Amino acid sequence: MRLRPDQLVEALDRGLAPLYVLSGDEPLQLGEAADAIRMAARDRGYGLRELFHVEPGFSWSTFLEAGDSVPLFGNRRILDLRLNAKPDKEGAAALLRYLDRPPADAILIVILPRLSRDELNTAWARAADRVGVIVQVWPLQGRELVAWLDRRMNRLGLLADQSGLRLLAARVEGNLLAAAQEIEKLHILYGAGRIEDEQILAAVCDCARYDVFDLTTAMLEGHTLRTLRILYGLEGEGVAPPVVLWAITRELRSLAVVQRDTTRGLPMDGVLARLRIFDKRKEAFARAAKRLDRDGVLDAIRLCCRVDRVAKGLEPGNPWLGLSDVCLRIATSH
Repeated sequence: MRLRPDQLVEALDRGLAPLYVLSGDEPLQLGEAADAIRMAARDRGYGLRELFHVEPGFSWSTFLEAGDSVPLFGNRRILDLRLNAKPDKEGAAALLRYLDRPPADAILIVILPRLSRDELNTAWARAADRVGVIVQVWPLQGRELVAWLDRRMNRLGLLADQSGLRLLAARVEGNLLAAAQEIEKLHILYGAGRIEDEQILAAVCDCARYDVFDLTTAMLEGHTLRTLRILYGLEGEGVAPPVVLWAITRELRSLAVVQRDTTRGLPMDGVLARLRIFDKRKEAFARAAKRLDRDGVLDAIRLCCRVDRVAKGLEPGNPWLGLSDVCLRIATSH
C-alpha cells in the first residue's frame, strides 16, 4: 500500500503494518514519518529497537539473522534499516527473503533516498507494496507547501491568512526544516492565536532599516525616488526577491479588488475594511485607486508573475530589475 506523508498518522491509528518503506530526499518529512511510526509502535508494546546502517561491507546476513532471532522475554522489536542508496543485488535479495516471511514480533522501517518508477517496479519493492506500506516523500512547492505550512501552524494553535502563508513559503523556498523553525519562532514570539502578515514579516525578515511595507506604501503614493531608494536598500540588505515580490503582489491584488468593487458602487471605506486595510495604508490605497488605471494595475500583476518565474530560475533575467519595473509602473502612472 502506498500513502502520502499526510495520510500516515491516520493509517497508524488504524493499526500497524509489518513494514514501512520511507523513500525521499526531504529530511524533515522523512524524519517525522519515521518518528510517528516508532511512537505508534512503542505505544503498542514494541519496546526494543535495532538500528542497521547499510554501508560498504554491510552484512545482510546479520540483518536477516536479527529478523529470524527470538528476543528474550518475548519483547517486540523495531528494526530500523537505513540505506544511502537503492539496495544492491544482495540487499534486494535479502529484503525479498525477509518479506517472504516477516517476523510476527517485529516492525521493519526502511529509510532510503527517492525511488524512481523503475525501482518501484523491482521485485523487492513490489513485495514491500504488498506486505506493508510505502511512503514517498517529495519536496513541497506552491500550493502543497502553503497547505503544509497551514497544517504545521495549526498544530501549534497558530492561524494565518493565505497571504501570510505565501510570504512564509517565499521565505523558506521549500526548505521544510527552515519552515518548521520559523513557525516555532512565531509561536514563541506571539503564542497561540491569529498571526497577522506584519508579524510574520517581522519574524522572518531580517531587514532592520528598510521595510517592504514602506516600499509598497511609497509605490502606491507615487513617490518614485523614495520607492527606488527603499527597493535598492532591500536589495543591499540581502532581502530575498520573493519576499519583496510577495508584498508588492499582495498590495496590487488588493488594489485591483478595491478598484473593481468601488466601480460597482460599493463604498471605499467598506471595501478597505473588508480587506483589512487600515491607517496609513488606507490613505495610500484610496489615492492609488483613483490615480491608477485598473488595466495598468492588472498588467503590473501579470508582470509580477513573470518576475516570479525569473526569481525561481524558470526564465532568464534579474528579478531585481523586474521588481524595479513593477514599482516604477505603479509609482509613475497617473
